[in-house]
Amino acid sequence: MSEVVKLERHDEVGIVTVNSPPVNALSAAVRGGILECIKAAVADPAIKGIVLTCAGRTFIAGADITEFGKPPKPPGLNEVLAEIENSPKPVVAAIHGTALGGGLEVALACHFRVAVKEAKLGLPEVKLGLLPGAGGTQRLPRAVGPELAVKMIVGGDPIGAAEALKNGLIEEIVEGPASGGEAFVRKLLAEKRPLRRLRDDDSKLAAAKADRSIFTNAVAAMTKRSRGLEAPFAAADAVGYAIDLPFDEGLKKEREGFLKLVASDQSKAQRYAFFAEREAAKIAGVPEGAKPRPVNRVAILGAGTMGGGIAMSFANAGIPVTLIETGEEQLKRGLGVMQKNWEATAARGGIPADAPAKRMALINGVVGIENVGDADLVIEAVFETMAVKKEVFGKLDQYAKQGAVLASNTSYLNIDEIAKSTKRPQDVLGMHFFSPANVMKLCEIVRADKTAPDALVTAVTIARKIAKVPAVVGVCDGFVGNRMLAQRGKQSEKLLFEGALPQQVDAVVTKFGMPMGPFAMGDLAGLDIGWRSRKDRGIKSEIADALCEAGRFGQKTGKGYYKYEAGSRAPLPDPDVEKLIDETLARLGRKKRVVSDEEILERMMYPMINEGAKILEEGIAARPSDIDVVWLYGYGWPIYRGGPMFWADSVGLKHIADRLSFYAKETNDPSLEPAPLLKKLAAEGKTFASLAAASKAA
Repeated sequence: MSEVVKLERHDEVGIVTVNSPPVNALSAAVRGGILECIKAAVADPAIKGIVLTCAGRTFIAGADITEFGKPPKPPGLNEVLAEIENSPKPVVAAIHGTALGGGLEVALACHFRVAVKEAKLGLPEVKLGLLPGAGGTQRLPRAVGPELAVKMIVGGDPIGAAEALKNGLIEEIVEGPASGGEAFVRKLLAEKRPLRRLRDDDSKLAAAKADRSIFTNAVAAMTKRSRGLEAPFAAADAVGYAIDLPFDEGLKKEREGFLKLVASDQSKAQRYAFFAEREAAKIAGVPEGAKPRPVNRVAILGAGTMGGGIAMSFANAGIPVTLIETGEEQLKRGLGVMQKNWEATAARGGIPADAPAKRMALINGVVGIENVGDADLVIEAVFETMAVKKEVFGKLDQYAKQGAVLASNTSYLNIDEIAKSTKRPQDVLGMHFFSPANVMKLCEIVRADKTAPDALVTAVTIARKIAKVPAVVGVCDGFVGNRMLAQRGKQSEKLLFEGALPQQVDAVVTKFGMPMGPFAMGDLAGLDIGWRSRKDRGIKSEIADALCEAGRFGQKTGKGYYKYEAGSRAPLPDPDVEKLIDETLARLGRKKRVVSDEEILERMMYPMINEGAKILEEGIAARPSDIDVVWLYGYGWPIYRGGPMFWADSVGLKHIADRLSFYAKETNDPSLEPAPLLKKLAAEGKTFASLAAASKAA
């Protein structure tokens, strides 16, 4: 019999238990074991009903993603599901933890389902650029109706047991999975209840068959945020087959859709992103067995936009926060914004109605840095200048308890320099959150020269606990994300001097899949920030300076590179800006030329990739995939393009290196010359991915 799936008999009930840690994924061994045990239970005349359940912390949590792209190993999942569905004896799935993807598809092939109240059930394949490939798009609409099926399959988010019960996905909420499943089977046998095969039950499809708008409206609602993605639309089509076609035909069409997506560039990029995120949590160069320090309370210095957002992230995860300001007024304002944010989310149904009060109760707002004493982790989110940061860390040295991790939320500044203001540089590191910090998932964790391994592990662990994606980076100006972004900023500015307009540059960048172009982003952040910083450093930027001199600071003044109508954030091209650019070029004696969209795309993206190569060479990032994680979760890089380094491999490094050399000459900008690492990989016909493979082999 199977190693990972066991059949036990409790008089007339057969209990089939999957035990394949950590998440009982549907590997070939698990599929084979389920098939063997179901066949054995059906063949045993003493067994009258069957429970399918799992050991460990969860029900089957999905397919074995490591098998993707490899030759299929028998038995196929559909063969296993047919065996379950065609069993003449009732098969009940008893669910705890999560039944996701292939796991829920297994449960849907069973005649009945029960679950513990904390269970989650879902089909998240769309998040990997796929659709459910083993009947999920055909059975789920029959179980819960097409509207909820569209929400679950096209949106990819799971539902809880209570919602599953209300919508007929499960029959009962039970105390323990195996015992609850067994009790339910005995009840079925006593009542002689007929088996329910979802494939034969179209009752919940009737309304959508009569009025297709029920289905199309649900699809429109779920796909409005899916710009550029293929999988949500393919998944919606597949749910449509359940309404329009007999079950077996629908199953065949679903399979075709799945195979097409699995081979697509988008799904490859999304699966890469899935693994890159997991890889990023592994810290290079930390001794085996380095344990995180306990973090029971966090202190945050500064209740402004960043400090408030960071405090919300901790309170969302149930971690108590001391929020510290320099004055009552600022503190009150900061707490008020947090309260308002949570109340707005609750009003939209994003969090329970009682959540804002519970979360606010976790935040203790106080005035004065001396209140950091009981915090295990202190994060400063004060003004972004070295002098202020050093002063704050000097005081932290005096007031923070020994062993507390001291983190700076700086986006550019040198953490080694900041650490020198304390007598405990081993406790100092960077935790760079992205704005708005309660929403954005990335946290760049900056390892300074003297950061202790256990302090670093603490920061990574706590970032994950508050639902952030941590990426460990080294000390340099702007770390990974902002350092690469600066290269794009430089080129976007130069393009204006050559004849491109802000709206043309932004259109190319958003068409590529970024949420905003560089000029709209500048307007959102406020153009006066860069202007002030340029003045401090004695640098001129003729066009940007001229805009600021005309009082055009961006969205907050209703005009920047674009104009904004009252109350609207939509950027509108402004003839005045075009005039201002023309006048500036005339004054500087510059000739305008026609700049193609292709050139714009290359000059926006390739210099960032070049900078990424330098970041890898310098060891600022340990892996190309860490750079991709920074861009995916901190800057809105389109997930279906996998991240800048992944995308560069798909474009071809030789092409990128050649084009950079070309632009370096054309625009007389030696900084565009390909980095040594990029040149080397291009010459050898290699990829950034080959670096990761080589370091793993080493």
